[in-house]
Amino acid sequence: MIDFSRKIRDLIITIIDWFYSPFKKFIPIETFRYAATGGMNTAFDIVLYFIFYNFIFQKEVVDLGIFAMTPHIAAFVFVFPITFSTGFLMAKYITFTQSALRGRTQLFRYGISVGGSILLNYVLLKLFVEGFGWYATVSKIATTLIVIAYSYMIQRHFTFRTNKAAMAKIGNN
Repeated sequence: MIDFSRKIRDLIITIIDWFYSPFKKFIPIETFRYAATGGMNTAFDIVLYFIFYNFIFQKEVVDLGIFAMTPHIAAFVFVFPITFSTGFLMAKYITFTQSALRGRTQLFRYGISVGGSILLNYVLLKLFVEGFGWYATVSKIATTLIVIAYSYMIQRHFTFRTNKAAMAKIGNN
């Protein structure tokens, strides 16, 4: 199983790096890999969100007995654990491979960074859907673009910080 996982990881990295050539002069490989893996996970998230919102919850309020959730929030809540897992695995094993932090430290920090993403997602979905009256899927896409910028900065400089980044931070203080 480990050998299979490593082969899948290597294949994904090879494919991403093949597309990197035209961008070499403009952005570092780590940033490009983040964009590629983040893009894949984001597309996966949006597709799952669309499926949950439209077909599983059928745009209806989700009554859990104790409380009810609007369908756009329910879709987010149910999709989140799936894309949390895929996002962490791709960030750890494909994007931020140079981080010297232990896996459990990375996972804990990833959880903290994602907590901020959850808060942003919740507030922005509420604002866009209920405040501005936008369609739920369009709101999710707009929310995702904002959260991506936040997510990259926190993952790069906190969750998967490398020794080089830590040293640069120390040098700047």
